[in-house]
Order: sequence, then structure tokens, then C-alpha cells
Amino acid sequence: MEPVEKKQRRPWVVGVSGASGTPYAAAVLRGLLDAGESVDLVVSRASRLTLLDETGIAFRDGHWREDLTTWLALGADGKPGTFAPDVSDVRYWAAGDLAAGPSSGSYPVKGMLIVPASTAAVAGVALGLSKDLLQRAASVMLKERRKLVVVVRETPLNGQTLRHLVALDEAGAVVLPASPAFYAGATHIQDLVDFVAGRVLDAAEVPHRLYRRWEGELGGASSRGD
Repeated sequence: MEPVEKKQRRPWVVGVSGASGTPYAAAVLRGLLDAGESVDLVVSRASRLTLLDETGIAFRDGHWREDLTTWLALGADGKPGTFAPDVSDVRYWAAGDLAAGPSSGSYPVKGMLIVPASTAAVAGVALGLSKDLLQRAASVMLKERRKLVVVVRETPLNGQTLRHLVALDEAGAVVLPASPAFYAGATHIQDLVDFVAGRVLDAAEVPHRLYRRWEGELGGASSRGD
């Protein structure tokens, strides 16, 4: 019998779908890495088009580490060099690799965050289609009763998508719309993005300091101090 490893790597799987909202994904990834968490990253084919459109970055399998570093260094306003990310504990899996680690329930992970989640990704996971690694990994989270946070980013929502979201909720997923709040005293687009990212990390029970929490005092946003 092989000895059990003292400290086994147990990452968070982060799936990025084709919905608008790549700054949300970047903020969640930075938050996980800043908290010392390991990350397994899946970038869907559709999300590459959105990433290119929203940031000008062409995400390439062969140069994923370089492209990821460039992406995570961007502020939500598109300013390069806003952040200095360390992606050394990120493992990348191609979306078409259905033999990847996260496609199996025996692969050790803490859970999965789909951010942003397109309505197509929501439907695929709700219906169990597993047409790519993102959907397959999400299905594994549900069957293994692991944490799955679905950050849906679409408006308005039609009845079909709402039914899919209810199905995900009933299956045990956390449905978390990308809805920024204003009580935290946002003064910059990054603050709004970080609020959503912080709520995602809250759902994953990962510590962070991305936004000012409500403390039951009216007017706190106008007098906040960093």
C-alpha cells in the first residue's frame, strides 16, 4: 500500500464561460491565489472570444501562463499592471480535454466556481450535457456533493433559464448572480467587480478583504476608511 501524502493538493476549479464579465473571473482568481488557494483553471472556447473582446488578450493553450498573468494584471478599467499576480499554483486544463483531472470524482478538489456563467453553461450543467470539461467538471461537483457556485451573468432572464437555475439550486449548487451592490461605498469600477468576487469567495468560504461588509450602520459607505 502506498503511503498517504501528508499534504495533498486540493484546488478550486474555476470555470470561465463565454458570458460577458471576464473582470469578475480575474478578481475571483486573484482572490483565491491571494488567500493561498490552489486553482485548476478551465477556459471555455466561447470565453476566449469574450476575453479577446473585453481585454484584447488572446488566450492560448500553449502560452496560457503568460496570457493568464497578463490578464490578471489588468484592472477592471483595462489598465495594465494594476495587479502583480502570482500564478505559480495554477494548473490549466484545456476545455476539450475530457480526460483531465476535474472530469473525475476521484480527483481531489474543494469545489468549483463558474464565473461568469453564461446561460448556455447554465443549461448544459442543469441538463447534465457534459459537452466540454467545464460542464463535465460541474456535473462531477454535483454528483460528489461538492461546492458548486454558478455566477450567472445575463439580463433579462427568460423562463427556461430560470427553470435551469432552479434545477441547479435544487441539485445543491449556489446560484449567485453577478449583481454589484452599492452599500460598500464603491468609487471605482474595480470596487463593483470586487464586491461580486467577494460574494463568490464568501460562498466558497475563502477569506478575503475585497469589500466593506455591512455592519448595521447607515451611512457607513459615505464615511468608509480603507
